[in-house]
Amino acid sequence: MKRVLEICANSVQSARAAQTGGAQRIELCQNLEQGGITPSHGLIQRVQEALSIPAFVLIRPRPGSFCYDADEQAIMLADITACRNLGCAGVVLGALDAAGQVDVACCQMLMAAAGSMQVTFHRAFDACADQALALETIIALGCHRLLTSGGQPSAVAGQEQLALLVRQAAGRISIMPGAGITPNNIRPLAEYTGATEFHTSAKRQVVSTAAAVPTEFDTTLPVSDATIVAELVAQLHF
Repeated sequence: MKRVLEICANSVQSARAAQTGGAQRIELCQNLEQGGITPSHGLIQRVQEALSIPAFVLIRPRPGSFCYDADEQAIMLADITACRNLGCAGVVLGALDAAGQVDVACCQMLMAAAGSMQVTFHRAFDACADQALALETIIALGCHRLLTSGGQPSAVAGQEQLALLVRQAAGRISIMPGAGITPNNIRPLAEYTGATEFHTSAKRQVVSTAAAVPTEFDTTLPVSDATIVAELVAQLHF
């Protein structure tokens, strides 16, 4: 059985570490501390130049809720177009309505802009009250995979729901567990849920080496670690 590891990378360094460690794909974003937002055009371009594995780009204009107004939707459309023009393999998107269900009209517009790129529906799904209904909506939209923790703070805590989602999907879409996945839990999580794709940042905190960093700023940076990535890959090959 082929299993895929996707690394959530927040920099060129993290993207390179993901590839070196043997990951099959990255999700590129920035501002991981608040759940991630769309990376800069320059970062996307540089990662595209540096990597040979596919890069999926997070399309999220701001932290917070997943209910977007017209201006935010226009920004998302522009970002998707930029990703398509840069030759990205895929985008990661999602939007909810005021009732907390999938915003079909917004997502259809974003999907159309994505064109031939692969599309992952992100963890906005975890905020949906009726996940069974939301999954059917996401499948109908034509998304290729769903990133989710099963509505829990971590994929391990949500593993029962993840297993239910895998069974409901029945091969129509890939259910990709994410949140809190480590080399110690990825194998039992794969065995329990039946999922074949997994998402994690494999990060460690690195202290900035800048010569003069003002003390009021945080000098640590989360960076994906190639050794951790390799350990995750090894655990998936069983």
